[in-house]
Parts: sequence; C-alpha cells; structure tokens
Amino acid sequence: MNEIADRLLAVVDQVKPLLEALTDVETGVKPDGKWSKKEILGHLIDSACNNQQKFVRTMEADSPLHFVGYAQDYWVSAQGYQQREWREILLLWEWYNKHIAHIIRIVPERTLSNTISINGSQPFTLAFIMEDYIEHLKHHLKQILPQAELESNFTNPYRA
Repeated sequence: MNEIADRLLAVVDQVKPLLEALTDVETGVKPDGKWSKKEILGHLIDSACNNQQKFVRTMEADSPLHFVGYAQDYWVSAQGYQQREWREILLLWEWYNKHIAHIIRIVPERTLSNTISINGSQPFTLAFIMEDYIEHLKHHLKQILPQAELESNFTNPYRA
C-alpha cells in the first residue's frame, strides 16, 4: 500500500502549486447549476472525511461492512464551502489527504481483503476502495484544473 500512499501524495504535491495560484474570486464563480471550484474542493474534503470512516471501519470489520452513502450536494451546501476563503479550504484539503495517505500506508495487510458495501452496492475490498479514492480525487481535480496533467479512471461503482 506504500505505492498507493505515494501516488496520493504525488497528486497532492503536483496540484498544490496550481491550486495555490487560484484566487478566492475565481474559485467562487458558480457555473449555472454546478459547484464552484471552492465547492468541488469542499466535496473532496467530504470525500476524505467519508473515506477515512470507511477505511478505519473496514479495517476492524470481521464480516462485510455495510456503510451508508451520503448526500453530497447537501454536505457541500450545509458546510458553506462557498462562503469560506479558498486558502482555508485548500489547507484543510491538503492536510486531510496527507492523513489519508498515512492511513493507507499503515493499513494492516491482513485487512486489505475485508469488504464493504456502500449504499447497498456489491461488496468491495478495502484495497479497492483505497485505490479508487485516488481516482475519484483526480476526477474532481480535473474539473478544477483542466490544464493539469491528470488522468483518472473513475467511474462510480458504488451505486446499488
């Protein structure tokens, strides 16, 4: 899992200067019916928060873990990312992902085959959801930074 943790940290390091170059004004622009860049990065914080729970709970599960999904639009709106300073959102995102990389790095190997189903989906292994976390992250970072050289293979496999 060290390689996966390293990949996550490499993505954070790659995009951090690009994200830092964005202004509070430009990250607050809301295209019609879509999230602003602030809200997309906020969604990625929510993803880190939810995945931290999934990772730790799946590590300890003796049998398949059943986990709830989350209402991502509500989470983004309820937490008011649009009203936050870009720099604050960016710092929280950066450090939360460094913590996620730490969790991935220290996960006990014996737990990597533990399974979780999310919102009634088929079961997925802990190893899969840890690796898929990075693909989801890159998918949304490409929305914020279309000029960044990021490739993502993310498709949402968690829908029942």
